[in-house]
This record gives sequence, C-alpha cells and structure tokens, in this order.
Amino acid sequence: MADDDADDGAEEGSGEAGGGSTLTVVLALVSNVGVGVLKLVAGLLTGSSAMLAEAAHSVADTTTEVLLLTALRRSARPADRFHPFGYGKERFFWALIAAVSVFVTGATFSVYEGVATIVNGEREQTLAWVAYGVLALSAVIEGTSWAQSVRQIRAESRELGLSPLRYLRLSDDPTVKSVFFEDSAALIGLALAALGVGLHQLTGSGLFDGLASLLIGVLLAGVAFVLGRTNRSLLIGRTADPALVHAAFDLLADAPEVDAVVDIQTMVTGTDSVLLCARVDFLDALTAADLERACVRLDDELRDALPDLDEVFIEPVPRSDPDVRAAVLERYGDVLARWQAQRDGRAQGSRANR
Repeated sequence: MADDDADDGAEEGSGEAGGGSTLTVVLALVSNVGVGVLKLVAGLLTGSSAMLAEAAHSVADTTTEVLLLTALRRSARPADRFHPFGYGKERFFWALIAAVSVFVTGATFSVYEGVATIVNGEREQTLAWVAYGVLALSAVIEGTSWAQSVRQIRAESRELGLSPLRYLRLSDDPTVKSVFFEDSAALIGLALAALGVGLHQLTGSGLFDGLASLLIGVLLAGVAFVLGRTNRSLLIGRTADPALVHAAFDLLADAPEVDAVVDIQTMVTGTDSVLLCARVDFLDALTAADLERACVRLDDELRDALPDLDEVFIEPVPRSDPDVRAAVLERYGDVLARWQAQRDGRAQGSRANR
C-alpha cells in the first residue's frame, strides 16, 4: 500500500515539476527513433560508413532519452525513511549512465567504423542521393528537437536572470542540458556525414567517408565527457548557485538576532532542490526560547525567499570557536569574512545616511 502511494506521488510530482523537461526529452526521443531508422536504411543502401556512424549516433541518443525519462520519473519520488532527503539525485545518476551510453554505443562504433574504412581501403558508394535526402530530412527533425531545448534553456535562464551559457554551466537539470548537447552534436554530425558523402562522391575515395565517421565518433566522445563530468559533480554533491548562497548569507546576517554568520554550506540534492546548513553566532542576550523562535522564523524566511531550499539546518555556534574557524578557512578561505565585511560596511553607510 505504501509503495503504491509513493509511486502515485512520484507520477504526480513528475507531471508537475518536470513538465518542460519531459516535453523536451520526449520530443528528442521521437526524433531520434525516426531519424535513426532513416540513417540505418541509408547507410545500408549507400555503403557509407559516415551514414552508419550517424545511425549509431541516433541509437545512442535514443538510449539516452529513455534513460532521461527514467531519471525524470524516479527522481520525483517523495522522501521516505530510507532516503530522507528524497530521490532527486536519481536524475543525476541516470543522466550519468546516459553519458556513458553515448560513449559506448555511439562514439565507439563510429570510431571503429571510421578506422576500419580508412585502414581496409575503398568502400563502394552507391545511391548518394538517398544519403543526401535522409540527411536533409534528419536535419529538419533534429533541428525541431534542438529548437525546443533552446527555447527551454532561454526561458529558464531568463527566469533566473542568467545568460544561457551561464545557465548551462550552473544548471542542476541534466536532462535539458543532455538533450541540448546531444542535438547540437547531432546537427554537427549530419554536416560531417554530408561532407564525407559529398567528398567521397566527388573524389571516388572512401578516405573522406571514413574520416567523417571518425570525426563523428570523436564528437560523441567529447559530448559524453562533458555530460559525464557535469553529472559526476552533481552526484558527489555540488554547492548551490553562488547567487543563492550569497542571498542566504545576507538574509541570515541581516536578522536582528544574529551577530555573525560563521559558516554556510549548501548541496544540490536534486533539480531545484538544495540543502542548506548554516552555523550562526547569535546575540549572547538571547534566551533559549528566543533562540528557538529565531531559528523557526529564519527557516521560514529562507524558504519563502529562496524556493529551491528543500532542507534548512541552523546551528548556533560562537564565532570564536577555533575548530569551526579552521574548517571555514580551509573550505572558503576569506570569502565569508569578505561578505561579512561588505554587510557591515553597508550597515554603517545606512546608519550614516540617517
């Protein structure tokens, strides 16, 4: 009964939280299935290794989209006693597996096919017009999927006040990032395949066809590396967006009960989900009851101001504690001290203007 309820909640959460990402991934999946079949037929008819490499590329992308849909569904499950911080990191895990799939399925085959064509000599090419037609149709289909991922990236970056490039670097949603990079690689791969087929047709040498296949494999390996590195960082436990961390610091430091923010730690626990731990030096005059009320109020204010905060922990500590000071200095250097000095400077300037 409990498991059924959890699954129902997961499906509801997935529909609410991941609607834009789900549309992007589903559109990419449908596109890749269609163009993959076309590329395979064209590769078999023309004998082009570049077309076969592009077919493997589509197989890798299709596998990726299936894994990303799995990520979207499983990461939406609610927290339980075995996973008290939720299942948000499932999205990062499945996205990492998807990156591995791109490398194993797409890059490895494409490199092998390219090297084999170059080493083993000429491969006859026939019906080149079939390859051109399939590549043109594939470009339209892949371009539609790519345009959807770009629209989502622009909308979400605009909502966060970030440039699209900075959003891609800081985003904790690996699904959209994966689709964008894969579709971008797909369009570049189509151009490489067309170049390989064209040069083979013009020169009669299969070297160019094999070289195009090899370059497609290198391109896929690069995409797999970038996506794998991103998801590795998120799985290990990456800090939240610096703007969120700074905003949380300012909110805590400006509270009337707070003397200083001694330490602040964040970790991304899922897409749009952040865990915050803050060590705060409260005013010595506060009673235990005052301290409890202040912690509850600050928790509420942090969540209201920063909706991505999923869990908030506030620990009272003295700023002079040597162990805490050493840990903060090792982790941040003098960053928190500079933030505190900037806050104090703003406060003094505000008092002087009154």
